[in-house]
Amino acid sequence: MITPPVLSDQELHLLLSEDVPFGDLTTESLGISAKLGQIRFFARDPMVVCGVEEAVRMFQLCGAEAEARVASGADAAPETLLLEASGSAGALHRGWKTAQTLMEWCSGISTRAAEIVTAARRGNPDAVVAGTRKNVPGTRRLAVKAFKAGGAVMHRNGLSETLLVFAEHRQFLGDERPSQTVTRLRRQCPEKRVVVEVATPEEALAWAEADVLQLEKFSPEAVAEVASALAARGSSTIVAAAGGVNAKNAEDYARAGAKLLVTTAPHLAPPRDVQVRFFS
Repeated sequence: MITPPVLSDQELHLLLSEDVPFGDLTTESLGISAKLGQIRFFARDPMVVCGVEEAVRMFQLCGAEAEARVASGADAAPETLLLEASGSAGALHRGWKTAQTLMEWCSGISTRAAEIVTAARRGNPDAVVAGTRKNVPGTRRLAVKAFKAGGAVMHRNGLSETLLVFAEHRQFLGDERPSQTVTRLRRQCPEKRVVVEVATPEEALAWAEADVLQLEKFSPEAVAEVASALAARGSSTIVAAAGGVNAKNAEDYARAGAKLLVTTAPHLAPPRDVQVRFFS
């Protein structure tokens, strides 16, 4: 099943116009704009593909015919054909670099997310990896698609739909006890889980009535300590590890008792290499 583009035609036109604001001077000056050809995208690196649907639509908006050969979320070995388009040289050159760059960037995120998911599930087959909202501003919808293509979920899509109490919130609460804060939030937002970020095991146990405890920059050993203490209380609170989670330590965090691993690492992943070949 082909995943639809997450960006509208208007947004894709804006991306194209950023690269070609006043026409393609080289192609036009060479007098080759109307000549017919083909373009094909191949995986040069192993990757979890993402963004191919947006790339296809870009070529279509440029006036070419285009078709995806794999869907976002697919594993692609080197030399896998990802998409192909045919049409005028003017259309193909206009869409080429923007489509390629978008796919490389999205596939970098999805590939890194998949690596962390694989590592986490070695530690606990039920572990869930969640991506933070620390994306490059303006790219959130593509970043969300890329995390999902890699088998992860989103931690928060924004501030509007989740309750996450930081220390920066708590400094305004005065003498209110943690149990009172949790009760008040459940009364105010009965359909939401109450998530509280803590920085020490002592803080974690003080806020143990929360639905989810987000342990910020805890070592795997400290996560295990908190998970054990909660289990001894018969608590059903979910333990989430956050801060510095990556493919190298995800297995340890999951094995220590973190059911949710919150990570920014895929946002910082290098792009995967997409090779482009033209045919005239």
